[in-house]
Amino acid sequence: MKRTPIPDQDHGTAASSDRRGPQINRSVILSQLLFGSAVLSVLTLIQWFAPGRLTDHVMFIGVVLAFVATGAALLVPWNRFDKRWIMILPVTDMVAILLLRIETPEMGLGVLWFLPVIWLSTYFGLTGTITAVALATLGSWATVAIEPSAITLSSFTLLVLLPLVLSIVAASTHISSRRDHAQRTLMRKQASLLNEAFVSARHHEQLLTEVLNTVTFGVVRFDRDGVITFANSAHTRMHDRDSALPDRPRHEVVYQADRTTPFREEERPFFRSQRGEAFDDVLIWVGNPGEDRHAYFMTSRRLVDARDGSFDGTILVSGEVTTELNAISARDDLIASVSHELRTPLTSILGYLELVLDDDLPDHARPSLEIVERNSNRLLDLVTEILSASRQASKPLEITPVPVDLGTTVLQSAESLLPRARERDVVVDTSGVRNVLTVADPFRMRQVIDNVLSNAIKYNVDHGRVDLALRQQGEELVLTVRDTGIGISGEELPKLFEHFFRSAAVRNSAVHGSGLGMGIAREIVRKHGGDLTVESTLGSGTTVTVTVPTRAAT
Repeated sequence: MKRTPIPDQDHGTAASSDRRGPQINRSVILSQLLFGSAVLSVLTLIQWFAPGRLTDHVMFIGVVLAFVATGAALLVPWNRFDKRWIMILPVTDMVAILLLRIETPEMGLGVLWFLPVIWLSTYFGLTGTITAVALATLGSWATVAIEPSAITLSSFTLLVLLPLVLSIVAASTHISSRRDHAQRTLMRKQASLLNEAFVSARHHEQLLTEVLNTVTFGVVRFDRDGVITFANSAHTRMHDRDSALPDRPRHEVVYQADRTTPFREEERPFFRSQRGEAFDDVLIWVGNPGEDRHAYFMTSRRLVDARDGSFDGTILVSGEVTTELNAISARDDLIASVSHELRTPLTSILGYLELVLDDDLPDHARPSLEIVERNSNRLLDLVTEILSASRQASKPLEITPVPVDLGTTVLQSAESLLPRARERDVVVDTSGVRNVLTVADPFRMRQVIDNVLSNAIKYNVDHGRVDLALRQQGEELVLTVRDTGIGISGEELPKLFEHFFRSAAVRNSAVHGSGLGMGIAREIVRKHGGDLTVESTLGSGTTVTVTVPTRAAT
Protein backbone atom coordinates (compact mmCIF):
# COMPACT_ATOMS: atom_id res chain seq x y z
CA MET A 1 0.00 0.00 0.00
CA LYS A 2 1.42 3.31 -1.00
CA ARG A 3 1.51 6.07 1.63
CA THR A 4 1.36 9.66 0.50
CA PRO A 5 3.39 12.33 2.30
CA ILE A 6 0.95 14.16 4.57
CA PRO A 7 1.49 17.10 6.91
CA ASP A 8 1.26 16.90 10.67
CA GLN A 9 -1.88 15.36 12.14
CA ASP A 10 -2.76 18.33 14.35
CA HIS A 11 -6.11 20.04 13.94
CA GLY A 12 -4.30 23.33 13.80
CA THR A 13 -5.46 26.82 12.99
CA ALA A 14 -4.67 28.84 9.91
CA ALA A 15 -1.91 30.59 11.82
CA SER A 16 -0.17 27.33 12.63
CA SER A 17 -0.66 26.16 9.06
CA ASP A 18 0.98 29.32 7.81
CA ARG A 19 4.16 28.44 9.60
CA ARG A 20 4.30 25.19 7.65
CA GLY A 21 2.59 26.51 4.52
CA PRO A 22 4.82 25.05 1.83
CA GLN A 23 4.69 21.60 3.41
CA ILE A 24 0.88 21.66 3.75
CA ASN A 25 0.31 22.84 0.19
CA ARG A 26 2.77 20.30 -1.16
CA SER A 27 1.10 17.45 0.72
CA VAL A 28 -2.38 18.46 -0.48
CA ILE A 29 -1.20 18.69 -4.09
CA LEU A 30 0.57 15.32 -4.00
CA SER A 31 -2.40 13.56 -2.41
CA GLN A 32 -4.87 15.01 -4.90
CA LEU A 33 -2.61 14.47 -7.90
CA LEU A 34 -2.37 10.81 -6.97
CA PHE A 35 -6.15 10.53 -7.08
CA GLY A 36 -6.39 12.62 -10.24
CA SER A 37 -3.82 10.34 -11.91
CA ALA A 38 -5.88 7.30 -10.98
CA VAL A 39 -9.05 8.85 -12.44
CA LEU A 40 -7.16 9.78 -15.60
CA SER A 41 -6.00 6.18 -15.94
CA VAL A 42 -9.59 4.98 -15.55
CA LEU A 43 -10.76 7.40 -18.26
CA THR A 44 -8.04 6.13 -20.59
CA LEU A 45 -9.25 2.55 -20.09
CA ILE A 46 -12.87 3.55 -20.66
CA GLN A 47 -11.94 5.46 -23.79
CA TRP A 48 -10.10 2.40 -25.08
CA PHE A 49 -12.71 -0.25 -24.31
CA ALA A 50 -16.05 1.62 -24.05
CA PRO A 51 -15.79 5.14 -25.47
CA GLY A 52 -19.56 5.59 -25.42
CA ARG A 53 -19.61 5.60 -21.65
CA LEU A 54 -17.80 8.95 -21.48
CA THR A 55 -20.88 10.76 -22.81
CA ASP A 56 -23.04 9.65 -19.89
CA HIS A 57 -23.95 12.63 -17.70
CA VAL A 58 -23.28 10.74 -14.42
CA MET A 59 -19.82 9.76 -15.61
CA PHE A 60 -19.24 13.31 -16.83
CA ILE A 61 -20.18 14.82 -13.45
CA GLY A 62 -17.88 12.38 -11.61
CA VAL A 63 -14.94 13.24 -13.88
CA VAL A 64 -15.62 16.96 -13.56
CA LEU A 65 -15.69 16.70 -9.75
CA ALA A 66 -12.36 14.82 -9.75
CA PHE A 67 -10.64 17.39 -11.95
CA VAL A 68 -12.18 20.38 -10.15
CA ALA A 69 -10.84 19.01 -6.87
CA THR A 70 -7.45 18.53 -8.49
CA GLY A 71 -7.45 22.08 -9.83
CA ALA A 72 -8.48 23.43 -6.42
CA ALA A 73 -5.62 21.51 -4.82
CA LEU A 74 -3.19 23.16 -7.23
CA LEU A 75 -4.53 26.71 -7.08
CA VAL A 76 -5.85 27.29 -3.56
CA PRO A 77 -3.31 28.30 -0.84
CA TRP A 78 -4.65 25.83 1.72
CA ASN A 79 -2.20 26.89 4.41
CA ARG A 80 -4.16 30.14 4.80
CA PHE A 81 -7.37 28.33 5.80
CA ASP A 82 -8.35 26.18 8.70
CA LYS A 83 -7.10 22.66 8.18
CA ARG A 84 -10.62 21.25 8.21
CA TRP A 85 -11.40 22.96 4.90
CA ILE A 86 -8.97 20.59 3.22
CA MET A 87 -11.42 17.76 4.04
CA ILE A 88 -13.57 19.03 1.15
CA LEU A 89 -11.09 17.54 -1.34
CA PRO A 90 -11.11 13.86 -0.23
CA VAL A 91 -14.89 14.01 0.35
CA THR A 92 -15.33 15.37 -3.18
CA ASP A 93 -13.11 12.55 -4.43
CA MET A 94 -15.35 9.97 -2.70
CA VAL A 95 -18.43 11.49 -4.35
CA ALA A 96 -16.67 11.33 -7.72
CA ILE A 97 -15.82 7.66 -7.11
CA LEU A 98 -19.47 6.96 -6.28
CA LEU A 99 -20.64 8.54 -9.55
CA LEU A 100 -18.00 6.66 -11.59
CA ARG A 101 -18.91 3.42 -9.79
CA ILE A 102 -22.61 3.88 -10.54
CA GLU A 103 -21.94 4.32 -14.26
CA THR A 104 -19.37 1.50 -14.59
CA PRO A 105 -20.10 -1.07 -11.85
CA GLU A 106 -18.37 -3.84 -13.74
CA MET A 107 -14.94 -2.08 -13.58
CA GLY A 108 -14.55 -2.44 -9.78
CA LEU A 109 -13.76 1.24 -9.27
CA GLY A 110 -14.55 0.86 -5.58
CA VAL A 111 -10.85 0.24 -5.01
CA LEU A 112 -10.30 3.95 -5.61
CA TRP A 113 -11.92 4.59 -2.23
CA PHE A 114 -8.64 3.50 -0.65
CA LEU A 115 -7.00 6.77 -1.73
CA PRO A 116 -9.35 9.26 0.00
CA VAL A 117 -9.75 6.88 2.96
CA ILE A 118 -5.99 6.87 3.49
CA TRP A 119 -5.88 10.64 3.04
CA LEU A 120 -8.64 11.30 5.58
CA SER A 121 -7.28 8.78 8.11
CA THR A 122 -3.78 10.19 7.89
CA TYR A 123 -4.49 13.89 7.80
CA PHE A 124 -7.56 14.31 10.02
CA GLY A 125 -6.97 11.82 12.80
CA LEU A 126 -9.83 9.87 14.39
CA THR A 127 -12.48 12.20 12.97
CA GLY A 128 -11.15 11.71 9.46
CA THR A 129 -10.94 7.93 9.97
CA ILE A 130 -14.57 7.64 11.06
CA THR A 131 -15.70 9.98 8.27
CA ALA A 132 -13.78 8.01 5.65
CA VAL A 133 -15.16 4.63 6.78
CA ALA A 134 -18.70 5.99 7.00
CA LEU A 135 -18.66 7.62 3.56
CA ALA A 136 -17.01 4.61 1.91
CA THR A 137 -19.52 2.24 3.50
CA LEU A 138 -22.47 4.41 2.48
CA GLY A 139 -21.05 4.70 -1.03
CA SER A 140 -20.74 0.91 -1.36
CA TRP A 141 -24.23 0.33 -0.05
CA ALA A 142 -25.63 3.08 -2.30
CA THR A 143 -24.08 1.43 -5.34
CA VAL A 144 -25.79 -1.87 -4.48
CA ALA A 145 -29.08 -0.16 -3.71
CA ILE A 146 -29.17 1.67 -7.05
CA GLU A 147 -28.61 -1.53 -9.08
CA PRO A 148 -31.99 -3.09 -10.04
CA SER A 149 -30.77 -6.70 -9.77
CA ALA A 150 -31.17 -8.77 -6.64
CA ILE A 151 -28.39 -9.05 -4.09
CA THR A 152 -25.94 -11.76 -5.07
CA LEU A 153 -22.64 -13.12 -3.77
CA SER A 154 -20.81 -10.43 -5.74
CA SER A 155 -22.95 -7.84 -4.00
CA PHE A 156 -21.70 -9.21 -0.68
CA THR A 157 -18.28 -7.79 -1.53
CA LEU A 158 -19.69 -4.25 -1.74
CA LEU A 159 -21.98 -4.61 1.25
CA VAL A 160 -19.61 -6.22 3.78
CA LEU A 161 -16.16 -7.13 2.59
CA LEU A 162 -15.14 -3.79 0.99
CA PRO A 163 -16.33 -1.68 3.97
CA LEU A 164 -14.58 -4.10 6.32
CA VAL A 165 -11.31 -3.90 4.40
CA LEU A 166 -11.59 -0.10 4.16
CA SER A 167 -12.20 0.05 7.93
CA ILE A 168 -9.09 -2.03 8.59
CA VAL A 169 -7.03 0.11 6.20
CA ALA A 170 -8.35 3.31 7.79
CA ALA A 171 -7.62 2.07 11.32
CA SER A 172 -4.13 0.89 10.37
CA THR A 173 -3.41 4.16 8.62
CA HIS A 174 -4.66 6.15 11.61
CA ILE A 175 -2.51 4.17 14.06
CA SER A 176 0.52 4.39 11.80
CA SER A 177 -0.08 8.11 11.34
CA ARG A 178 -0.25 8.68 15.11
CA ARG A 179 2.96 6.73 15.54
CA ASP A 180 4.65 8.75 12.83
CA HIS A 181 3.33 11.94 14.40
CA ALA A 182 4.72 10.95 17.81
CA GLN A 183 8.07 10.10 16.25
CA ARG A 184 8.17 13.40 14.37
CA THR A 185 7.27 15.28 17.54
CA LEU A 186 10.01 13.47 19.43
CA MET A 187 12.50 14.13 16.64
CA ARG A 188 11.55 17.82 16.59
CA LYS A 189 12.07 18.03 20.35
CA GLN A 190 15.38 16.23 20.08
CA ALA A 191 16.39 18.47 17.20
CA SER A 192 15.39 21.50 19.27
CA LEU A 193 17.44 20.25 22.24
CA LEU A 194 20.39 19.50 19.98
CA ASN A 195 20.11 22.92 18.42
CA GLU A 196 19.99 24.55 21.85
CA ALA A 197 23.00 22.50 22.94
CA PHE A 198 24.82 23.44 19.76
CA VAL A 199 24.03 27.13 20.24
CA SER A 200 25.10 26.93 23.87
CA ALA A 201 28.32 25.15 22.91
CA ARG A 202 29.04 27.75 20.25
CA HIS A 203 28.36 30.50 22.78
CA HIS A 204 30.70 28.95 25.33
CA GLU A 205 33.31 28.34 22.65
CA GLN A 206 33.07 31.97 21.56
CA LEU A 207 33.23 33.15 25.18
CA LEU A 208 36.26 30.94 25.87
CA THR A 209 37.96 32.21 22.72
CA GLU A 210 37.32 35.81 23.72
CA VAL A 211 38.66 35.16 27.22
CA LEU A 212 41.78 33.43 25.91
CA ASN A 213 42.36 36.23 23.43
CA THR A 214 42.16 38.71 26.31
CA VAL A 215 44.85 37.14 28.50
CA THR A 216 48.50 38.09 28.08
CA PHE A 217 49.92 34.56 28.07
CA GLY A 218 49.98 32.41 24.98
CA VAL A 219 47.79 29.32 24.62
CA VAL A 220 47.99 26.87 21.72
CA ARG A 221 46.28 23.49 21.34
CA PHE A 222 47.66 20.62 19.28
CA ASP A 223 45.49 17.69 18.24
CA ARG A 224 46.68 14.11 18.50
CA ASP A 225 48.46 14.49 15.13
CA GLY A 226 50.33 17.62 16.22
CA VAL A 227 48.22 20.01 14.15
CA ILE A 228 47.34 23.35 15.73
CA THR A 229 43.57 23.60 16.31
CA PHE A 230 43.59 26.81 18.34
CA ALA A 231 46.05 29.60 19.12
CA ASN A 232 45.10 32.75 20.99
CA SER A 233 46.23 36.20 19.96
CA ALA A 234 48.99 36.36 22.57
CA HIS A 235 50.60 33.16 21.24
CA THR A 236 50.30 34.42 17.68
CA ARG A 237 51.94 37.69 18.64
CA MET A 238 54.79 36.02 20.52
CA HIS A 239 55.56 32.89 18.55
CA ASP A 240 53.83 32.54 15.17
CA ARG A 241 55.89 33.27 12.08
CA ASP A 242 52.94 34.03 9.76
CA SER A 243 49.74 32.46 8.56
CA ALA A 244 51.57 30.53 5.83
CA LEU A 245 53.54 28.53 8.41
CA PRO A 246 51.13 28.06 11.31
CA ASP A 247 52.79 24.90 12.62
CA ARG A 248 56.24 26.42 13.12
CA PRO A 249 57.26 29.22 15.50
CA ARG A 250 58.92 32.27 14.01
CA HIS A 251 62.09 32.07 16.12
CA GLU A 252 64.95 30.52 14.18
CA VAL A 253 67.09 29.96 17.31
CA VAL A 254 65.89 29.42 20.88
CA TYR A 255 68.35 29.61 23.78
CA GLN A 256 68.31 27.80 27.10
CA ALA A 257 68.16 29.45 30.53
CA ASP A 258 71.85 30.43 30.41
CA ARG A 259 71.03 32.63 27.38
CA THR A 260 73.93 31.25 25.35
CA THR A 261 73.28 27.53 24.72
CA PRO A 262 70.79 27.00 21.87
CA PHE A 263 68.17 24.27 22.02
CA ARG A 264 68.36 21.55 19.45
CA GLU A 265 65.24 21.82 17.31
CA GLU A 266 63.74 18.55 18.57
CA GLU A 267 64.26 19.69 22.20
CA ARG A 268 62.51 23.03 21.80
CA PRO A 269 59.35 23.24 23.95
CA PHE A 270 57.12 24.00 20.96
CA PHE A 271 58.09 20.80 19.13
CA ARG A 272 58.13 18.71 22.31
CA SER A 273 54.52 19.73 23.02
CA GLN A 274 53.63 19.12 19.36
CA ARG A 275 54.91 15.54 19.78
CA GLY A 276 52.66 15.07 22.82
CA GLU A 277 55.17 15.56 25.65
CA ALA A 278 54.29 17.17 29.00
CA PHE A 279 56.66 19.43 30.95
CA ASP A 280 56.64 22.33 33.42
CA ASP A 281 58.19 25.80 33.38
CA VAL A 282 60.83 25.40 30.70
CA LEU A 283 62.62 28.75 30.34
CA ILE A 284 63.64 29.84 26.85
CA TRP A 285 65.31 32.97 25.50
CA VAL A 286 64.73 34.20 21.97
CA GLY A 287 66.80 36.76 20.12
CA ASN A 288 70.52 36.59 19.42
CA PRO A 289 73.06 37.91 21.95
CA GLY A 290 73.45 41.66 21.63
CA GLU A 291 69.92 42.05 20.25
CA ASP A 292 66.59 42.70 21.93
CA ARG A 293 65.91 39.43 23.76
CA HIS A 294 62.77 37.99 25.32
CA ALA A 295 62.29 35.24 27.90
CA TYR A 296 59.32 32.85 28.12
CA PHE A 297 58.27 30.19 30.57
CA MET A 298 56.55 27.33 28.73
CA THR A 299 54.39 24.54 30.15
CA SER A 300 52.77 21.65 28.28
CA ARG A 301 49.94 19.37 29.36
CA ARG A 302 48.56 16.24 27.70
CA LEU A 303 44.81 16.10 27.04
CA VAL A 304 42.75 12.95 27.55
CA ASP A 305 39.58 12.00 25.68
CA ALA A 306 36.86 11.72 28.35
CA ARG A 307 35.07 9.00 26.40
CA ASP A 308 37.80 6.36 26.32
CA GLY A 309 40.79 7.89 28.12
CA SER A 310 42.93 8.00 24.99
CA PHE A 311 45.44 10.70 24.16
CA ASP A 312 43.69 13.72 22.64
CA GLY A 313 46.45 16.26 22.02
CA THR A 314 48.30 18.82 24.14
CA ILE A 315 47.98 22.37 25.45
CA LEU A 316 51.06 24.61 25.40
CA VAL A 317 51.01 27.70 27.63
CA SER A 318 53.72 30.35 27.41
CA GLY A 319 54.19 33.54 29.38
CA GLU A 320 56.74 36.28 28.87
CA VAL A 321 58.96 36.91 31.91
CA THR A 322 61.60 39.14 30.34
CA THR A 323 60.97 42.09 32.66
CA GLU A 324 60.96 39.94 35.79
CA LEU A 325 64.15 38.06 34.90
CA ASN A 326 65.96 41.25 33.94
CA ALA A 327 64.90 42.80 37.26
CA ILE A 328 66.12 39.77 39.20
CA SER A 329 69.38 39.78 37.27
CA ALA A 330 69.87 43.50 37.95
CA ARG A 331 69.14 42.96 41.64
CA ASP A 332 71.59 40.07 41.89
CA ASP A 333 74.24 42.08 40.05
CA LEU A 334 73.74 44.99 42.42
CA ILE A 335 73.89 42.78 45.50
CA ALA A 336 76.98 40.97 44.24
CA SER A 337 78.70 44.24 43.42
CA VAL A 338 77.90 45.84 46.77
CA SER A 339 78.80 42.67 48.68
CA HIS A 340 82.10 42.36 46.85
CA GLU A 341 82.96 45.98 47.59
CA LEU A 342 82.12 45.44 51.28
CA ARG A 343 84.12 42.24 51.60
CA THR A 344 87.48 43.79 50.73
CA PRO A 345 87.48 46.48 53.46
CA LEU A 346 85.99 44.03 55.97
CA THR A 347 88.84 41.59 55.38
CA SER A 348 91.32 44.41 55.90
CA ILE A 349 89.58 45.54 59.10
CA LEU A 350 89.62 42.02 60.55
CA GLY A 351 93.29 41.60 59.68
CA TYR A 352 94.27 44.76 61.52
CA LEU A 353 92.02 43.85 64.47
CA GLU A 354 93.81 40.52 64.86
CA LEU A 355 97.17 42.36 64.90
CA VAL A 356 95.93 44.82 67.51
CA LEU A 357 94.45 42.07 69.70
CA ASP A 358 97.75 40.19 69.65
CA ASP A 359 99.46 43.19 71.30
CA ASP A 360 99.33 44.13 74.95
CA LEU A 361 96.23 46.25 75.40
CA PRO A 362 94.78 48.10 78.37
CA ASP A 363 92.10 46.13 80.17
CA HIS A 364 89.39 48.64 79.28
CA ALA A 365 90.21 48.54 75.51
CA ARG A 366 90.29 44.80 74.82
CA PRO A 367 86.54 44.11 75.41
CA SER A 368 85.57 46.90 73.04
CA LEU A 369 87.90 45.63 70.33
CA GLU A 370 86.61 42.08 70.78
CA ILE A 371 83.06 43.37 70.22
CA VAL A 372 84.26 45.09 67.05
CA GLU A 373 85.92 41.85 65.89
CA ARG A 374 82.84 39.76 66.63
CA ASN A 375 80.49 42.08 64.73
CA SER A 376 82.97 42.39 61.87
CA ASN A 377 83.08 38.61 61.55
CA ARG A 378 79.27 38.52 61.59
CA LEU A 379 79.14 41.13 58.86
CA LEU A 380 81.73 39.21 56.82
CA ASP A 381 79.64 36.02 57.16
CA LEU A 382 76.60 37.91 55.95
CA VAL A 383 78.46 39.29 52.93
CA THR A 384 79.81 35.81 52.15
CA GLU A 385 76.30 34.31 52.21
CA ILE A 386 75.00 37.01 49.89
CA LEU A 387 77.85 36.44 47.44
CA SER A 388 77.27 32.68 47.57
CA ALA A 389 73.55 33.13 46.85
CA SER A 390 74.35 35.49 43.99
CA ARG A 391 76.74 33.00 42.40
CA GLN A 392 74.20 30.19 42.70
CA ALA A 393 71.51 32.36 41.12
CA SER A 394 73.71 33.06 38.11
CA LYS A 395 74.47 29.41 37.35
CA PRO A 396 72.66 26.09 37.93
CA LEU A 397 73.32 24.30 41.21
CA GLU A 398 75.48 21.22 40.67
CA ILE A 399 75.92 18.22 42.94
CA THR A 400 78.44 15.40 42.89
CA PRO A 401 76.86 12.31 44.52
CA VAL A 402 79.20 9.81 46.20
CA PRO A 403 78.60 7.15 48.86
CA VAL A 404 78.43 8.89 52.25
CA ASP A 405 77.38 8.11 55.82
CA LEU A 406 74.80 10.81 56.44
CA GLY A 407 74.74 10.04 60.18
CA THR A 408 78.42 10.91 60.46
CA THR A 409 77.82 14.16 58.58
CA VAL A 410 75.04 15.11 61.01
CA LEU A 411 77.18 14.34 64.06
CA GLN A 412 80.10 16.34 62.66
CA SER A 413 77.83 19.31 62.04
CA ALA A 414 76.40 19.12 65.57
CA GLU A 415 79.87 18.92 67.07
CA SER A 416 81.05 22.00 65.15
CA LEU A 417 78.08 24.02 66.43
CA LEU A 418 78.28 22.94 70.08
CA PRO A 419 80.33 26.02 71.14
CA ARG A 420 77.57 28.29 69.81
CA ALA A 421 74.96 26.20 71.64
CA ARG A 422 76.89 26.38 74.91
CA GLU A 423 76.96 30.17 74.74
CA ARG A 424 73.17 30.13 75.26
CA ASP A 425 73.00 26.91 77.26
CA VAL A 426 71.08 25.13 74.48
CA VAL A 427 71.10 21.33 74.68
CA VAL A 428 71.74 19.53 71.38
CA ASP A 429 70.53 15.90 71.61
CA THR A 430 71.93 13.61 68.88
CA SER A 431 70.87 10.31 70.45
CA GLY A 432 68.32 9.75 67.68
CA VAL A 433 70.94 9.90 64.92
CA ARG A 434 71.81 6.57 63.31
CA ASN A 435 74.61 5.75 60.88
CA VAL A 436 72.91 5.31 57.50
CA LEU A 437 74.47 5.19 54.06
CA THR A 438 73.26 7.09 51.04
CA VAL A 439 74.59 8.44 47.74
CA ALA A 440 74.77 12.24 47.96
CA ASP A 441 77.05 15.23 47.71
CA PRO A 442 78.71 15.36 51.17
CA PHE A 443 79.69 19.03 50.88
CA ARG A 444 76.20 20.14 49.89
CA MET A 445 74.48 17.97 52.48
CA ARG A 446 76.80 19.35 55.17
CA GLN A 447 75.81 22.82 54.00
CA VAL A 448 72.11 21.92 54.46
CA ILE A 449 72.59 20.40 57.90
CA ASP A 450 74.76 23.30 59.10
CA ASN A 451 72.12 25.79 58.02
CA VAL A 452 69.17 23.96 59.60
CA LEU A 453 70.99 23.20 62.85
CA SER A 454 72.49 26.68 63.20
CA ASN A 455 69.00 28.16 62.76
CA ALA A 456 67.64 25.81 65.44
CA ILE A 457 70.32 27.10 67.85
CA LYS A 458 70.28 30.74 66.73
CA TYR A 459 66.50 31.19 66.97
CA ASN A 460 66.11 29.13 70.12
CA VAL A 461 65.51 30.47 73.58
CA ASP A 462 68.11 30.46 76.35
CA HIS A 463 68.28 27.05 78.07
CA GLY A 464 66.38 25.61 75.13
CA ARG A 465 66.69 22.27 73.39
CA VAL A 466 67.39 20.87 69.93
CA ASP A 467 66.62 17.22 69.14
CA LEU A 468 68.08 15.54 66.06
CA ALA A 469 66.87 12.23 64.62
CA LEU A 470 67.99 10.39 61.48
CA ARG A 471 66.32 7.20 60.33
CA GLN A 472 65.73 5.19 57.17
CA GLN A 473 62.13 4.94 55.99
CA GLY A 474 61.78 2.68 52.99
CA GLU A 475 63.88 4.08 50.16
CA GLU A 476 64.33 7.44 51.93
CA LEU A 477 66.41 8.88 54.75
CA VAL A 478 64.52 11.22 57.08
CA LEU A 479 66.35 13.83 59.14
CA THR A 480 64.28 15.66 61.77
CA VAL A 481 65.52 18.77 63.59
CA ARG A 482 63.14 19.89 66.36
CA ASP A 483 63.77 22.98 68.53
CA THR A 484 62.01 24.85 71.32
CA GLY A 485 62.66 28.28 69.82
CA ILE A 486 60.58 31.31 68.99
CA GLY A 487 58.84 29.69 66.00
CA ILE A 488 57.15 31.41 63.07
CA SER A 489 53.52 32.29 62.40
CA GLY A 490 51.39 30.38 59.93
CA GLU A 491 50.98 33.50 57.76
CA GLU A 492 54.74 33.90 57.38
CA LEU A 493 55.60 30.21 56.98
CA PRO A 494 55.02 30.07 53.16
CA LYS A 495 57.54 32.93 52.73
CA LEU A 496 60.27 31.16 54.66
CA PHE A 497 62.10 29.98 51.53
CA GLU A 498 62.08 33.36 49.78
CA HIS A 499 65.43 35.10 49.46
CA PHE A 500 66.11 37.72 52.15
CA PHE A 501 62.92 36.92 54.07
CA ARG A 502 63.08 37.23 57.85
CA SER A 503 60.06 36.82 60.10
CA ALA A 504 58.69 39.66 62.22
CA ALA A 505 59.81 37.97 65.44
CA VAL A 506 63.40 37.75 64.16
CA ARG A 507 63.46 41.29 62.80
CA ASN A 508 62.45 42.59 66.21
CA SER A 509 65.21 40.62 67.96
CA ALA A 510 68.98 41.02 68.18
CA VAL A 511 69.55 37.83 66.14
CA HIS A 512 71.30 38.53 62.86
CA GLY A 513 70.83 36.70 59.56
CA SER A 514 70.56 37.14 55.80
CA GLY A 515 67.33 35.26 55.06
CA LEU A 516 69.07 33.20 52.38
CA GLY A 517 69.95 29.92 54.05
CA MET A 518 66.61 28.06 54.00
CA GLY A 519 65.97 28.74 50.32
CA ILE A 520 69.45 27.49 49.40
CA ALA A 521 69.07 24.46 51.66
CA ARG A 522 65.76 23.41 50.11
CA GLU A 523 67.17 23.85 46.60
CA ILE A 524 70.09 21.55 47.47
CA VAL A 525 67.78 18.89 48.94
CA ARG A 526 65.45 18.99 45.94
CA LYS A 527 68.46 18.69 43.65
CA HIS A 528 69.14 15.38 45.43
CA GLY A 529 65.57 14.25 44.64
CA GLY A 530 64.23 14.91 48.15
CA ASP A 531 62.45 17.74 49.94
CA LEU A 532 62.73 20.03 52.94
CA THR A 533 59.58 20.94 54.88
CA VAL A 534 58.97 23.12 57.93
CA GLU A 535 56.28 22.95 60.61
CA SER A 536 56.19 25.73 63.17
CA THR A 537 54.01 27.41 65.77
CA LEU A 538 54.76 30.92 66.91
CA GLY A 539 56.25 30.78 70.42
CA SER A 540 56.34 26.95 70.52
CA GLY A 541 59.27 25.96 68.32
CA THR A 542 59.94 24.62 64.86
CA THR A 543 60.39 21.19 63.27
CA VAL A 544 62.40 20.88 60.06
CA THR A 545 62.18 17.60 58.12
CA VAL A 546 64.71 16.72 55.42
CA THR A 547 64.02 13.67 53.23
CA VAL A 548 66.48 12.38 50.65
CA PRO A 549 66.43 9.13 48.69
CA THR A 550 69.05 6.54 49.50
CA ARG A 551 70.35 7.10 45.98
CA ALA A 552 70.38 10.76 45.02
CA ALA A 553 69.12 12.08 41.72
CA THR A 554 71.82 12.82 39.19
